[in-house]
Amino acid sequence: MGTKEVFRPTISFLLLLFCVGCKCIASELEVTQTATLKVDASSQLARKIPDTLFGMFFEEINHAGAGGIWAELVSNRGFEAGGLHTPSNIDPWSIIGDDSSVFVATDRTSCFSRNIIALRMEVLCDDCPAGGVGIYNPGFWGMNIEDGKTYNLVMYVKSAEAAELTVSLASSDGLQKLASATVPVAGTSSWTKVEQKFIAKGTNRTSRLQITSNKKGVVWVDQVSLMPSDTFKGHGFRKELISMLLDLKPRFLRFPGGCFVEGDWLRNAFRWRESIGPWEERPGHFGDVWHYWTDDGLGYYEFLQLSEDLGAAPIWVFNNGISHNDEVSTSAIAPFVKDVLDSLEFARGTANSTWGSVRAAMGHPEPFPVKYVAIGNEDCGKKYYLGNYLKFYNAIREAYPDIQMISNCDGSSKPLDHPADLYDFHVYTDSKTLFNMKGTFDRTSRTGPKAFVSEYAVWRSDAGRGSLLASLAEAAFLTGLEKNSDIVQMASYAPLFVNDNDQTWNPDAIVFNSWQQYGTPSYWMQKLFRESSGAMLHPATISSSYSGSLAASAITWQEDSGNSFLRVKIVNFGSDKVSLTISATGLQASINTLGSNATVLTSSNVMDENSFSNPTKVVPVTTQLGNAAEQMQVTLAAHSFSSFDLALAQSKLVAEM
Repeated sequence: MGTKEVFRPTISFLLLLFCVGCKCIASELEVTQTATLKVDASSQLARKIPDTLFGMFFEEINHAGAGGIWAELVSNRGFEAGGLHTPSNIDPWSIIGDDSSVFVATDRTSCFSRNIIALRMEVLCDDCPAGGVGIYNPGFWGMNIEDGKTYNLVMYVKSAEAAELTVSLASSDGLQKLASATVPVAGTSSWTKVEQKFIAKGTNRTSRLQITSNKKGVVWVDQVSLMPSDTFKGHGFRKELISMLLDLKPRFLRFPGGCFVEGDWLRNAFRWRESIGPWEERPGHFGDVWHYWTDDGLGYYEFLQLSEDLGAAPIWVFNNGISHNDEVSTSAIAPFVKDVLDSLEFARGTANSTWGSVRAAMGHPEPFPVKYVAIGNEDCGKKYYLGNYLKFYNAIREAYPDIQMISNCDGSSKPLDHPADLYDFHVYTDSKTLFNMKGTFDRTSRTGPKAFVSEYAVWRSDAGRGSLLASLAEAAFLTGLEKNSDIVQMASYAPLFVNDNDQTWNPDAIVFNSWQQYGTPSYWMQKLFRESSGAMLHPATISSSYSGSLAASAITWQEDSGNSFLRVKIVNFGSDKVSLTISATGLQASINTLGSNATVLTSSNVMDENSFSNPTKVVPVTTQLGNAAEQMQVTLAAHSFSSFDLALAQSKLVAEM
């Protein structure tokens, strides 16, 4: 039969990027720089990028979860946010009526032992106003109620005497009624669970939930929930926001923080045990770092479920007995270690194990594949970190030898003084500095633990609320991570989300309110890296007197359909256009004109941003490279990020990837 010879042409071609999608007008004053990019696509020098390289970091910050991806519409649904001392503040609940017609106050009569606060509502009027008196909840800066959609109400009520409540969805001033139902309350000392479906007859983006009565008497109300019926996979997440995450093809999900995990004080740190089980029984807690209450409907279980729904490896960041202001000494850390071991049993244990059975009862009998944990967040150098770290490390290694453990201490410039599988690397800086950090890991030792760049972003002065300039610097930084992916195993942008009404941290990848959302340029930049995880990396070398303003990388990757591409990504961080020559050698297939394209992220001003009024001002524009061949003429636009996908004919390359 003989041996089949594989065709390996040497391909040299010129790529001239012609400002795709931009309003570039040539003038005699414009300067065009020249540069050469050499790509060696031979299999001998190719290296596989880790399957886990690019993923996501979710932190409960900027109301990213409560009032964000978690679809619960009621804020402070259990009246617990005001604390255990009663009477307490019921914000954002407010009264319908005045103090002569209705009196409301919290007390400690709830039927739920872990969250004992309930609301007592006394109707004082014999002849109440039309529509009744009572309470309303505006949700998180208004509830988005849409015509024809179904909303599921659950609440608990009791009254010593028979009573009748009207529960309705209304506009922010109460004048427009979108849905309404009458709820009878039996005269009994026992709490009753009420479940009601509403179908909205109209749309209002700033609606509220009202609970009213026009009959004199006392009614207690507790644990009021309103959820849209069409959440992502029925798991409680806002579909449109999760869709944006899916578009990035994340390979991991790091959760739930960040500083949210630590707390300013340990008493306010995230506690996984209090965030599992029936939602009605979760006490919630005040996140004192980012200064808002969460009911913890989005809890440990839900994060694990979200990881599974995204097809991403879960990375559980747990508190190691250290907050911003207090620490547990290593001699007293044992209960915290046991707590974490229990959390891992909850995720990974069989349905018959103590904590695995709790998970199974919540609807997931199969274990969640937790294979990464981070021991704390940004705690390296604190008094008890090393001692506490070793206690956690040794206990987890013994119980779960396959789990990869992540240290908070940076090992990029010097060896760690303790065992670890990975180490955290965080960077928030200006655009110029981050662009120049693309070679950060060039000199990092190739022995020892791998790097996890779990938080990176341009911020402050030149970042705005997400500028083109910021995204260009971040793209250049990521090309450096690709090149150093033999030592960098994971990377994720931060923060991921911001509710437009709580801009605690700017910029962020995705901006949203109750009914709209858009990606910042940094979001769209990440989309051009989504095929890098698991791809083959090829050496790419730039030669130019202008090379200080350029960054590039080259990969070959394969679609699910089997089509293969050589992708060359190039950042032009400078203000001049560039005539670029790309020379590729060692390809194992010819270039196919059909299916080749160029995608460019740029804009007329380097500080341009997206917004609700113009959500696509700075987005990638893709055009077909109809003249794709061994030689092509193009030009790099100033301040641009370009990605060329050159379709490759079917070859041995496909089988080897």
